[in-house]
Amino acid sequence: MTTRRTRPAPRPPEGTPPPAELARQARAVLADAVRIAHWAADGRSPGSAPLAAQVLERAAAALELSPAQVRTGWDRARLAGLIELHGDTARPGWRLRAWDRDDSAVLRGWVALFDAWSLVHASPDGIEATAVAEAIEAVPQVLSLLQLSAGPVTVPALLDLLGQRVAELHEERCEVPYGPQEQPAPVGGRSADLNALLLDWALEGLASVGALTLGAGHATLTPLGNWAVWVKLEQICVAAQSPAGNIEQSAADMLLGCARLTPGPARAEYRAWLAARPVGSAVAELLAVARGEDALLRGLAFEALRVVGAPAEPVVRSVVGEASLRPYALLWLAEYAGTDPDDAQDVLSREEATWLWVDTAAAVADHGETGLLIRHLDSAVQGTVPALLDEVRAVGHPRTVQVLVALAAAHPDPALAKAVRRAAFQVHNGGV
Repeated sequence: MTTRRTRPAPRPPEGTPPPAELARQARAVLADAVRIAHWAADGRSPGSAPLAAQVLERAAAALELSPAQVRTGWDRARLAGLIELHGDTARPGWRLRAWDRDDSAVLRGWVALFDAWSLVHASPDGIEATAVAEAIEAVPQVLSLLQLSAGPVTVPALLDLLGQRVAELHEERCEVPYGPQEQPAPVGGRSADLNALLLDWALEGLASVGALTLGAGHATLTPLGNWAVWVKLEQICVAAQSPAGNIEQSAADMLLGCARLTPGPARAEYRAWLAARPVGSAVAELLAVARGEDALLRGLAFEALRVVGAPAEPVVRSVVGEASLRPYALLWLAEYAGTDPDDAQDVLSREEATWLWVDTAAAVADHGETGLLIRHLDSAVQGTVPALLDEVRAVGHPRTVQVLVALAAAHPDPALAKAVRRAAFQVHNGGV
């Protein structure tokens, strides 16, 4: 048995302002976004992303901002959870309602924007997506150096660190150049000019959300940026000391490791795992797991996405059209919009609720106990077993037969078990 090495959680940076002052700074960064969110939530804007040209013009005139400022503020309002889109309607997010009285809601909204900096600031044209993703993945190390330096850091020093981190990523992925080399490969396996271009983009993006300031050839973390990096480091250190210790695992292994944790510890693991990764790649990895065959991991992936919050909203909304993810995505969006989890099921159609019942039953059958599968019958919206069987047979879930066979084998009532087996046989033979 190996003993997991731990490290002490980092202390807040010396001179860190109190939460009230940090919240004041966050409100200043998001001031335009708050104004636009109030304007849109008052019914003056249809729910669309991006905003239509005529809406941009109306907002610019009403708020005395340029169309570019409106567009930027609109994007920030959505990413910070200030505004939510419900079909063709824009509604205030819970953070907007709490904005003037709840400093913690303000700081969480700003951190959501900070996590989504690469979405706020468009990447340079003509750059391969892989190179952009590597730069995003290297940014946490750049931020760590800025925090450790506790002051300005020169751009050449940051560029050197970025190149080293990219080279490490290539090595970790076994992307080592082979064959005769006429000249030494550039740091990171690509040109220094490309790294410099991507570093400039990243620094400008982080500056645009208030995380750092740029000077003549150097960058410095703002108090907000300093605090945010400390929060991320604290999350990583807590995970390193936790019994679960899933921070270094793939998304699938991390979710399996959290499967038997109670909700609180599981969310802590999700937060730590997410804090150690660029938000975009973490969301993509979780959705890739959700698209797999394991229904348990599908449900857990969306639980982890609830911890991501605003940066995950556009991606979750984009998968609503995928049959296997639709019920989970609709529930996620409803809860994100402020619907009580107990009432969120109302957003599902009867067919979607039945599909979700089968998917959850598949997760229980694969990973749970017999008693859980029997009790799962009580959660069906149909109310009676015959009605449930009729709709389950029609819903077309790929695991229907296995679920019904497992339920028939587990249920103590012989008559009910016989009816369930008959339904399984009919589905297996193509009948309904």
